[in-house]
Amino acid sequence: QVQLVESGGGLVQAGGSLRLSCVASGSMFSIYNMGWYRQAPGKQRELVARISVGGITNYVDPVKGRFTISRDNAKKTVYLQMSSLKPEDTAVYYCAADRVTMRIDYWGRGTQVTVSS
Repeated sequence: QVQLVESGGGLVQAGGSLRLSCVASGSMFSIYNMGWYRQAPGKQRELVARISVGGITNYVDPVKGRFTISRDNAKKTVYLQMSSLKPEDTAVYYCAADRVTMRIDYWGRGTQVTVSS
């Protein structure tokens, strides 16, 4: 059983920055690929960024150059550094873990990010 707990969300003005953190329980963190997803009101949950077991990263086009995903296996933590935030980034951000691409094994409960204009 793996539990994921997100933190770091909040209210920020457009152009500002936030760093989200996701801490995992258990001792098997290093075998999971980790990702950040987001869901805005009335919209489907979508992938934002992903980092593989080997450290390979992927980003969706709207956040490329602004967001950075990283992981610290010793701390069992994955981060999402968000810069140059836009109102369109407003959403609940979820941490996720998977062992097989596109098949999520565990979800966090989410953290709210609100970007004002």
